Amino acid sequence: MPKLFRFGSYIIFFWAGENGEPVHVHVSVKRPEKDSTKIWLTRAGGCLLANNRSNIPARDLRDLQEFVTYNHQEICKRWLDTFGEISFYR
Repeated sequence: MPKLFRFGSYIIFFWAGENGEPVHVHVSVKRPEKDSTKIWLTRAGGCLLANNRSNIPARDLRDLQEFVTYNHQEICKRWLDTFGEISFYR
């Protein structure tokens, strides 16, 4: 699992083998988990919550989404480097 960032006690990462899906990140506490929270990145530079399977509290989730939006360009670059192609949810 390519780890991208640490944000407090959370880890933001790509799940290996998701080539072909629109660009997104997973978020979980301390280590990558299969059933983690998923955040889609949008073409316009924002993000959308796909699910909150990690049960992240609402305030932390808002902060994480702001962080993902702020790092949108870096995440997209790393996605392209990792998977070789990129598409967006919207």
